[in-house]
Amino acid sequence: MHGIPKGPLLLGLAGLLPFLWGALTALLPDLGAWANVALSGRFTAPFVQLSYGSVILSFMSGVLWGFATRQGSWVPYALSVIPALWAFFMVGGGPTSAAVNLCAGFLGLLLLDWQFAKQGWAPEWWMRLRVLLTGVVVLSYLPLIL
Repeated sequence: MHGIPKGPLLLGLAGLLPFLWGALTALLPDLGAWANVALSGRFTAPFVQLSYGSVILSFMSGVLWGFATRQGSWVPYALSVIPALWAFFMVGGGPTSAAVNLCAGFLGLLLLDWQFAKQGWAPEWWMRLRVLLTGVVVLSYLPLIL
């Protein structure tokens, strides 16, 4: 986490909360049952993780698009839309397959992040943040997959 600006780091970590909450409601059935009644099923596993994961993949497309605006080529624009399209086309067919596809989407996004960083299109600290966040996100889906 060294060298990551405090704002992106704190906001990135805060963005993990719905993923972690979903994992907890999957791992702890009593918590999941309470949350289902108190908050509605929308805010429990698997729904919170699947809907929020789709939103975040789309959001990350927007982040990459923002990086692309500083380049003189169409290539970063084309790469930037892949996560949103992945979420649109690949999330569905039941919670397990959707979770697997979201994991694949986040791992694919990490490859795009790496490409953007390698090309100098992203800030120098970008990969340190993205590896941390992606690792937690992928781990949060394991209760839905296993």
